[in-house]
Amino acid sequence: MKKIIIGLVLALFLLPVAGMLAVPLVFSPAALAACQASGQLVVSEVPDELTSATSEGVPVTLRRAQLTHAATIITVGSGVEGVGRQGVLIALMAALTESTLRMLANAAHPESLDMPNDGVGSDHDSLGLFQMRPASGWGDVEELMDPNYQARAFFGGTDGPNYPSPAGLLDIAGWQTADPGSAAQAVERSAFPARYQNYQPVAEAIIAALTKPAVSAGGSDSPLASVSETTRVVFPLATGTWVRSSGYGWRTDPVTGQRAFHAGTDYAAADGTAIMAVADGVVSFAGPSPGYGQLVIIEHTIDGMRVASAYAHMWPTGIHVSVGQRVEAGQHIADVGSAGKSTGTHLHLEIRPGGSFEPAIDAASWLSDHRAAGLESADSDASTCAATVSR
Repeated sequence: MKKIIIGLVLALFLLPVAGMLAVPLVFSPAALAACQASGQLVVSEVPDELTSATSEGVPVTLRRAQLTHAATIITVGSGVEGVGRQGVLIALMAALTESTLRMLANAAHPESLDMPNDGVGSDHDSLGLFQMRPASGWGDVEELMDPNYQARAFFGGTDGPNYPSPAGLLDIAGWQTADPGSAAQAVERSAFPARYQNYQPVAEAIIAALTKPAVSAGGSDSPLASVSETTRVVFPLATGTWVRSSGYGWRTDPVTGQRAFHAGTDYAAADGTAIMAVADGVVSFAGPSPGYGQLVIIEHTIDGMRVASAYAHMWPTGIHVSVGQRVEAGQHIADVGSAGKSTGTHLHLEIRPGGSFEPAIDAASWLSDHRAAGLESADSDASTCAATVSR
């Protein structure tokens, strides 16, 4: 069907650092400069066949070739900051609706028939998994017959191959809180917008069948299988070493004047400042993560609830814990750095109720509500901080 592409682009830039010279940063292929990612999905295996059903109860059987394309979408999406599980789900819903996860050639572009494909479509000059049209600016024929390229284009963002137009998912304001079907429609601009929601159960089944968390919780004897209850909460930086430089939530980008979302709280601090665990827990991730530079995630049980704390932007040499290690509140786990999407040394902190792969909440409020030991009153805005960082 004919796509009407609306160029809704959020040009998200890094907040400049007062007194510091901006330097070019190298991003992942389709990374977005907003701290929204709340964990990654890792494809564990691709089955030969998967059968599920749509919301209307219609059975859908997917073969290995289709599931391999699904794995590509999952892998690409998990490498793009800001996409998360919800973004991957939306992309799968869109590709299921548009092509049943098949790379479709089109006789309107004869050269596409000689490229690897899973069949021939006939919707105008649309190509591939997401039925993207060269005439609408999504890319040329060779690019659109590449599943990896199509996935990157669908997710979009300031480093997407289609930037600044047509708009990908990350370029659609408010997609995170929209109905998944509506979010898919915002990218696809279909003449039949209600179709996408019908495929949500199938997309959920694909994610469940193909993926495991970036760090597996392990069996019953794994440290992550049982995280002891703790009541002690501490602030992750020593008193007098930090200034809050950017808060959680929607804010006006100081460069573009447009709104962008920040899922963590940034605390500017000197390079090498010790970062402490906010509570007793078990390390579930420790290593590189797109956009975050080096990332540490710790799982806790607080008030009878699983909670994860995430610490970002350390240098590769600045992590002092490993996956599966038990840590105590206040233990030195890492050092402040400026790796990833960062323009100055700081700690980016996220608190994720429910665990490592759940959405983050306001970390500053959470620390205050839990009366974190060592929490001081310094709470200045980025405009007053000499080492302000935002990503």
